[in-house]
Amino acid sequence: MRPLNHSVVSCPLHLQVIGLSEVKPEGPEELLGRKAPEIVLTDSNGKTFRLSDHLNEGKFIVVYFYPMADTPGCTKEACSFRDHMPDLSSEDVMVVGISTDPPERNAKFARKYGLNFTLLSDVKGEVARAYASLNGLTRKAKRHTFVIAPDGTVVKVFTKVKPAEHAKEVLEAIRALRGGSQTVSKS
Repeated sequence: MRPLNHSVVSCPLHLQVIGLSEVKPEGPEELLGRKAPEIVLTDSNGKTFRLSDHLNEGKFIVVYFYPMADTPGCTKEACSFRDHMPDLSSEDVMVVGISTDPPERNAKFARKYGLNFTLLSDVKGEVARAYASLNGLTRKAKRHTFVIAPDGTVVKVFTKVKPAEHAKEVLEAIRALRGGSQTVSKS
């Protein structure tokens, strides 16, 4: 009797049957140079956010995943983005934070720290999974950041994030992508 072949074969038809439109990346870096996966999630105000609604407006979109609202590292990272929003806005950058927290928790987090950018709830972890940013054991998002160009292409991926310094690092990367020579101001 021949042993069964347990290798996995990619089959687009099979993926469509189970509701997936494309093969999910194994690592976040695989998204570099590819079209960003669509994001359709509820924000902290209960409204639906669609990534595709914000593309082709000349703005870079920073999508950062964080494990849990109102925890020390996530608070440092969110406050860093908050404090750098004037500089990011002057570079035509939109910031979107995503966690697996429910909208109510994100709303409380945004109010408590005066966050001035969009927080989205990925309660099922589907978007985090599409961005190879879901921790399968904890079902929480991994601390990854994606810079999406105005045309929807992922142009930069950050997987080693220092929360308190991250917004500055992202700003510098976007300025380099735009070809600007401005320096980052301290906040």
